[in-house]
Amino acid sequence: MKILDNSIKKNDLLKNSEVVFDECMVKGVVDVDKGLLAIDAQLHADLEQLFLENGSLQDSLWGINLYPEDEGEDFIEFDSMINIRPRQNNRTRGVENPETRQKITEVVQRWITE
Repeated sequence: MKILDNSIKKNDLLKNSEVVFDECMVKGVVDVDKGLLAIDAQLHADLEQLFLENGSLQDSLWGINLYPEDEGEDFIEFDSMINIRPRQNNRTRGVENPETRQKITEVVQRWITE
């Protein structure tokens, strides 16, 4: 479980993660305000807690799943229990706001390179 401090290659994401689901997926949490990405935990909530302990605001944190073997829109899945927050008008496990999804995608692209 770590907040990335260096970018990593998409092809190395599975190799550098201790917690891989179905041999093809890594959980992540993005802090859209700080532009940071945390990966490698059993639960999104664990990564969320790591961010909170390091000064992030909960409203800035969004859970995702990364599929390094997939391309384009299939690489990032916007699905996590931590995303359910009616007070931010997000009533599902997805990320309903297109601007927030775009911010998440930009942060992931900054930290996970081709």
